[in-house]
Amino acid sequence: MTTVDASGYAPEWLRLREPADARARSSSLVDTLALPTPVVVRDLGCGTGSMSRWLTGRLPHPQRWILHDQDPGLVRLAVAGVPDATGSVLDVTRLTADDLSDTSLVTASALLDLFTADEIRRLVDACAGARVPALLTLSVVGQVALTPPHPLDDAVGAAFNAHQRRDDRLGPEAVAFAAAEFAARGFTVHRAATPWRLGAEDAALIETWFQGWVSAAEEENPGLDLSTYRRVLDSVVVEHEDLLALP
Repeated sequence: MTTVDASGYAPEWLRLREPADARARSSSLVDTLALPTPVVVRDLGCGTGSMSRWLTGRLPHPQRWILHDQDPGLVRLAVAGVPDATGSVLDVTRLTADDLSDTSLVTASALLDLFTADEIRRLVDACAGARVPALLTLSVVGQVALTPPHPLDDAVGAAFNAHQRRDDRLGPEAVAFAAAEFAARGFTVHRAATPWRLGAEDAALIETWFQGWVSAAEEENPGLDLSTYRRVLDSVVVEHEDLLALP
């Protein structure tokens, strides 16, 4: 995910970032999809349901959504906001091809960079075994640009990226790794740059994101002297990538 804030991935944080997520995701990748009817979309790490809200109107046919998250409270919120959706608490790192037998499309948003190499391989194997396309959006790639800049920006960014790689997670390397794994199994892989471009209208999101970004960097590298680092930012660019894998 794009940040680690003090409250974890709380509904308030997910709602705050939803407009920026919606602006950033690649509509052109969605236009590449050709799905048979009926369309059954399985959303992994659904959060409050922002992916379904963004994608529903962009697919040409009515859909049935199946929403998964490890947080039962988020599943309830997501299902309540999506007509005719169902949901369940699920460890999405353990999906199998059998789990996807009735699925037309697998989706996820801001999730892939939380996975380890083995977890990504299991996800790819499940999609390959079921011959299901996957649309995996908003994976961080380890690059940000802050205005005004500060001499410590690069050091803080490096510490944050290292924090993203804790516990063998791939963090900024996840989307490239997943693309290679899908390609090795015969999928056609499309990638698109999908940066957050945040300005004055996103002041609340910038402040919350920046606090989380700095806190993660400090946790990773306590030796950083950030006593003069925090400031009011005019704009932020957070680089992401979307990935579409077609069997």
